[in-house]
Amino acid sequence: MLNQVSYGADGATPLLIVHGLFGSARNWGVIAKRLSDRGRVITVDQRNHGYSQWLAPHDYPSMAADLAEVIEAEGAPMDVVGHSMGGKAAMVLALTRPDLIRRLIVADIAPVTYSHSQMQYVEAMRSVDLETVERRSDAEAQLSAAGVDGALCSFFTQSLDVKEKKWRLNLDQLAADMDGILAFPSLDTQFDGTTVFLSGAESDYVTTDYRPEIKRLFPNARFAKIPGAGHWLHAEKPREFEASVRAVLDAPGG
Repeated sequence: MLNQVSYGADGATPLLIVHGLFGSARNWGVIAKRLSDRGRVITVDQRNHGYSQWLAPHDYPSMAADLAEVIEAEGAPMDVVGHSMGGKAAMVLALTRPDLIRRLIVADIAPVTYSHSQMQYVEAMRSVDLETVERRSDAEAQLSAAGVDGALCSFFTQSLDVKEKKWRLNLDQLAADMDGILAFPSLDTQFDGTTVFLSGAESDYVTTDYRPEIKRLFPNARFAKIPGAGHWLHAEKPREFEASVRAVLDAPGG
């Protein structure tokens, strides 16, 4: 089963938070702790990330099955928040196992194929000479020299085990399956539950052009944007993101 971190005690419907590509459960610790005042929150390391197993393939049916295992162990449906790649995994779970999800929040991603590859970041991380890294800032400097934006340097190195001198990311597997990560499986099912596509107003990941496909798969989908936020909306506007999630999860209804 996926490595997971749990916050809070029983209360409202438990919440599962699923990180995006190159992320981890720990990236979501602050938001998870704050949301745990309403009930239990579980953050997971997806396969090939963090402290979870390195497994092939790294595709959405497999990631969705991993999430199903976590929820089934809880014995009841959960609310799910998924960001980017984690949002796609959560959507596939909702479309294939709707019985496991009460409410779904998809953070800045759509069920479509994207053209912007993330391979440049894989190559940048591969280029870091780990033997010379004594502290995280050493790796950040090397990533910066490879052309990586400062905020992303800090984000990527959260998945670096400085002591063990290794990435807690299976970069080879992620590279091998990158085309599939950028894509979305062809599915003819629908998820009729409450679904909110929460996007950064400055991001171009969820455009109006994608709404017909979103509505085909998620007929009850609603859309919301966080002003001033880009793709990393939860990191850029954490309080606004938290408030938006609370509003969706605590709204009356099923």
